[in-house]
Amino acid sequence: MSKSYYSLGLMSGTSMDGVDASIIQSDGKSKYKTILDKYFEYPKDIFKDLTTLRDKIKSSKDLKRFGKQTKSIEREITLFHAKVASKIIKKSKLNVDFIGFHGQTIFHNAEEQISRQLGDGKLLSKLTKKRIIYNFRQNDLKNGGQGAPLTPIFHSILVKQKKISLPVVILNIGGIANYTFIDEKGVSSSSDLGPGNCLIDQWVRLNSKKKYDENGRIAKSGKIKKIIINKALKNFEKKKLTKSSFDVKDFDISFVRGLSLEDGAATLTEYTSEVLYKYLIDPEGGIWENAIIAGGGRKNKFLIKSIEDKIKSLGTLKFPLKLIDDYRVDGDFVESQAFAYLAIRSYLNLPISFPETTGVRKPCTGGIIIKNF
Repeated sequence: MSKSYYSLGLMSGTSMDGVDASIIQSDGKSKYKTILDKYFEYPKDIFKDLTTLRDKIKSSKDLKRFGKQTKSIEREITLFHAKVASKIIKKSKLNVDFIGFHGQTIFHNAEEQISRQLGDGKLLSKLTKKRIIYNFRQNDLKNGGQGAPLTPIFHSILVKQKKISLPVVILNIGGIANYTFIDEKGVSSSSDLGPGNCLIDQWVRLNSKKKYDENGRIAKSGKIKKIIINKALKNFEKKKLTKSSFDVKDFDISFVRGLSLEDGAATLTEYTSEVLYKYLIDPEGGIWENAIIAGGGRKNKFLIKSIEDKIKSLGTLKFPLKLIDDYRVDGDFVESQAFAYLAIRSYLNLPISFPETTGVRKPCTGGIIIKNF
């Protein structure tokens, strides 16, 4: 019988609004149980510092140029994560074995083999008195992979545990969208797809005091500018020819400048759905029998309806798209649970990325393990 571990996963996504924290129990293989999930919002000063830094860093040269500022914010981030870890571990009353510390991504470029997440694993270990597993993506990049997506191996465990019929495609709409296709043999393919929430979020933050378009309400009240979208889609298809994984900086909102808040949100939401909906269509033209939406974008009702409408127009949608929550999975914590799981696999020296998920040359473990107490 495989030994089980308690692992805490800490995940902060491209929205940069806070930290998702999840404690799981798993053997790092087929056994998995959710123990506790909790969200911790960043203080306003950290959110402001993070978004300001992210907007400054547009290339690998900027990582050096703003190195002093980066180190300062990295310490802020780590101290906040330490408080988060302390609170959730105390609430769980468990002796957590590891912390899977994803950190805050500020730059990702697979061509340069760079994926920079803010987070000081050594300091976090000292503060929490726990083994820390962090820097999950670098080993994959060094071995010819894209460094993303890393969650497919966890998606396969979820699918098996929830007894979801196969084959199934999971469309994960985070800041960047990706998909995982799982059949009887396991994960058969996975890839980043393009923008998820990132363009909509950026537009809303730039043109209002809100951080995102809740439920797609802003977009719903706007008008879609189709001509603008068609041109932007052609540019995106050219970009897809040269890239397989994406950073939010690979996309910009310049093509909707001059539009009202509402029209810009509507147009960017329509653009995003145009990029994504085709991945829910099987090669024979029908929708996959099991197509599941995950990630924060699943809450954007206007976006999901737009995707559904496109599939319906092909005459292939016989039922509503399912959300990951429909399978008694809290969709807000899939990624934090995933990195708790990946931390255990890293500790056991098991692979977390595969040729069919990131394009890495061979199955590859990842995550630096550090004990500093």
